[in-house]
Amino acid sequence: MAWTKYQLFLAGLMLTTGSINTLSAKWADMFSAPGCYGTQDHSFSHPFVQAVGMFLGELSCLVVFHILLCYDRRKPEPTMEPGQSFNPLLFLPPALCDMLGTSIMYIALNMTSASSFQMLRGAVIIFTGLLSVAFLGRRLQPSQWIGILITIFGLVVVGLSDFLYGHGNDSHKLSEVITGDLLIIMAQIIVSVQMVLEEKFVYKHNVHPLKAVGTEGFFGFVILSLLLIPMFYIHVGSFADNPRQVLEDALDAFCQIGHKPLIMLALLGNTVSIAFFNFAGISVTKEISATTRMVLDSLRTLVIWVVSLALGWEKFQGLQILGFIILLVGTALYNGLHKPLMDKLPCCHREQRAEEGDTPERERLIGGGKATQES
Repeated sequence: MAWTKYQLFLAGLMLTTGSINTLSAKWADMFSAPGCYGTQDHSFSHPFVQAVGMFLGELSCLVVFHILLCYDRRKPEPTMEPGQSFNPLLFLPPALCDMLGTSIMYIALNMTSASSFQMLRGAVIIFTGLLSVAFLGRRLQPSQWIGILITIFGLVVVGLSDFLYGHGNDSHKLSEVITGDLLIIMAQIIVSVQMVLEEKFVYKHNVHPLKAVGTEGFFGFVILSLLLIPMFYIHVGSFADNPRQVLEDALDAFCQIGHKPLIMLALLGNTVSIAFFNFAGISVTKEISATTRMVLDSLRTLVIWVVSLALGWEKFQGLQILGFIILLVGTALYNGLHKPLMDKLPCCHREQRAEEGDTPERERLIGGGKATQES
């Protein structure tokens, strides 16, 4: 089923803002500045502070929602659909998944290379696809399953390129890299649960995307901000990359920002981009599917790789070209870009029509439309 112009806009918005979000987070991690307590220059390694900033961006969506709703109600003929009323606690489980998964990924990103991080994040497609079929009753065409597998294989090839030819300027120990990789895979399982929960709740209760993102952001911002207090006193030794070796030293982060204001610019880029990224992402979940959202999220690797090469953050590896080609083929298969070619072949055209049942409703259900639930 062909995407509408609105769905294409959402996909483009998600891809662009998602790339900016990752690049700005990486930019912040590259800074070094003095901290509190008279400490010397050290790297800005504050994953939980960055996660709080991310949830602040999500929370801003709730403010924008109410502003737009008030403005629309003043019109002679309101056009904005606020969605059904719902219990905000319905979004507490996906918000907790978002908080836990994001925090783990920020920690892992400081322990392993960016290429490994990008490669292993592709594992979320497998978990999301399986959970969508098992718990949402979705049905994927064989070509979509093949597209997902090819996309994952492309991510593996890209990550394998850096593994074979070196990690550039990374100075991580092998034990840190392995721990970081395991944490990333763990986070993808959590994120896939979040995506399926969002798809189920958003479709069932017809929640406005801005309100859904803002509600999750509210829970995540409040809970994680409160958790920063005990984290300030939890000693974790060499696991933490801050002078006091605690789980998170928020005061040290603010001192570093004061000494180098460019860090604040990077954090603001992360906060603003995540607001638009999550709005586009949850809109894609509602308008298309959770699995499509994961495929688009994986495509951020292409943009991030190109920009990183242009900025000199990574070294060019020839094997990555093969990986990117595989990624494009897998995405094309999943999104049905091969169907126009098959339609030109009478035999394939008849088989395809027989498989889909020649009904628009069936095509919508299995061709990437809104996810449906079986009673």
